[in-house]
Amino acid sequence: MVVERPVAEVMTTPLISVRPDTPLQDAVKLLSEHHISGLPVLSADGALVGELSEQDLMVRESGFDAGPYVMLLDAVIYLRNPLDWDKQVHQVESFIARGVDAIILNPCEVEASSPAVDRARKAGIPVVNVNSETKSPPDAFVGSNDEESAEIAIEHIAKLTGGNGNVLMIEGYIGQAAQIKRTSGAERTLAKHPGLKVLAKQSAEWDRAKAMSLMENWIQVYGDRIDAVFAQNDEMGLGALQALEQAGLKNKVKVVSIDAIRDALGAVKEKRLDATVYQDAQGQGQGAVQAALALIMTGNDARTQVQIALRMVTSENVDG
Repeated sequence: MVVERPVAEVMTTPLISVRPDTPLQDAVKLLSEHHISGLPVLSADGALVGELSEQDLMVRESGFDAGPYVMLLDAVIYLRNPLDWDKQVHQVESFIARGVDAIILNPCEVEASSPAVDRARKAGIPVVNVNSETKSPPDAFVGSNDEESAEIAIEHIAKLTGGNGNVLMIEGYIGQAAQIKRTSGAERTLAKHPGLKVLAKQSAEWDRAKAMSLMENWIQVYGDRIDAVFAQNDEMGLGALQALEQAGLKNKVKVVSIDAIRDALGAVKEKRLDATVYQDAQGQGQGAVQAALALIMTGNDARTQVQIALRMVTSENVDG
């Protein structure tokens, strides 16, 4: 029987993949041509060593021309769990040892990633946090308001449900700034709509497969009592969507998520995903590079906050 066989016996090599030494521009081209949001990274002997996502390329592919006198140094860490703050701290330490002029950091976790910021600033290297925050303040922050993104999503769910119904909330990695603030924003907005009741909330760690599994479990428990799902990112929203479609419940259940990655925009266009909150990763990446250059050139020690605007994307404006 299939269940008695190990996974290794039935694994196949992905049709589309990259290697650790693949030029980033080639990876971007593959993502664009095939309309996908991630690529497996295979070693020379074909072993899976990690994954590369659109978010990994956010800063490098920001569309911002830094000019001929700026070198962007990066150390791509291929991990099965990309939220490894110990690895992130070591990565920043390697940047410090190399004497870089500035560091752009997408923090894994509020508390645990803070030593990376502290060590860089102690070494006199300015730090720009992008998309997520740390307890230790960086020299600059570029990102969107996570509380506001959740507020926009919940308000849209209220609109879709007429302000009445049972909601499930799929949270991101517990302890990361985006999870904390999106949960806070969602709960504050839900309090304004007493007709919306939260059946359950749980983390799927920003992961599509984990969200699908979680949704399958919730379907077994709550069944047709479910009216809406709020997923704190698109990957989890798409996982929940797949589970609902397979259970034949999607026509009844509204699903709203955050980020507006390529797969989510496609699902919105097909009227499968009800909506996603556009977070403009390109704008964040561009703003982070600009902030880093400004800190290098001016040496300004004033803390800078750059907020990137959010907007709701539905089937009515997805092409706009």
